[in-house]
Amino acid sequence: MLDLSMNRANSLSALGSTARPVSAVGLAILPDAAKLIFRGRPAAVKKAGEAFGVTLPLEACRFSAEKTRTAFWLGPDEWMLQDIDAEASVLMGDLERALGDEPHSLVDVSHRSDAFVISGERSAYLLNHGCPLDLSLEAFPVGMCTRTIFAKAAILLSRPDRHTFHLDLWRSYAPYVWELLDEARSEFA
Repeated sequence: MLDLSMNRANSLSALGSTARPVSAVGLAILPDAAKLIFRGRPAAVKKAGEAFGVTLPLEACRFSAEKTRTAFWLGPDEWMLQDIDAEASVLMGDLERALGDEPHSLVDVSHRSDAFVISGERSAYLLNHGCPLDLSLEAFPVGMCTRTIFAKAAILLSRPDRHTFHLDLWRSYAPYVWELLDEARSEFA
């Protein structure tokens, strides 16, 4: 049986040191995080938000954050709950206790994906090398998130501030997307 409790190497660890030195657009690995997919109806959503310490967003394609915790809206009854300072098993246990008998689904997906950040004034331009979305502030404002694609990889894209984007994607696609973005950054060198 696979031991998921051990510390795993981020799939981007080796690539992080090979990034091109480009100051116009930064590309960096985000720390590993506990990630849970939560599904539930309104009563469960309220309890989950209280236990998680972050109100789960009810508006489509938005995220809410408090300190190290973020709740991403993924669908009408689906959220990804992320905490960079928690163990997934502890977080899951706390949420399960708080939810009690309330019908819900809670799945640990912490080992499924890696994440990185793109920052700088040209970050939206860089992302548009492989992402078909309009990433202008008017169309994709701060606080927005969505599932989309970058080249051939499915990603969860979020915008925590004006010139910063976070990408969360399956580990098997992370090196592919990293290398495409890093290559596209060479135009700014």
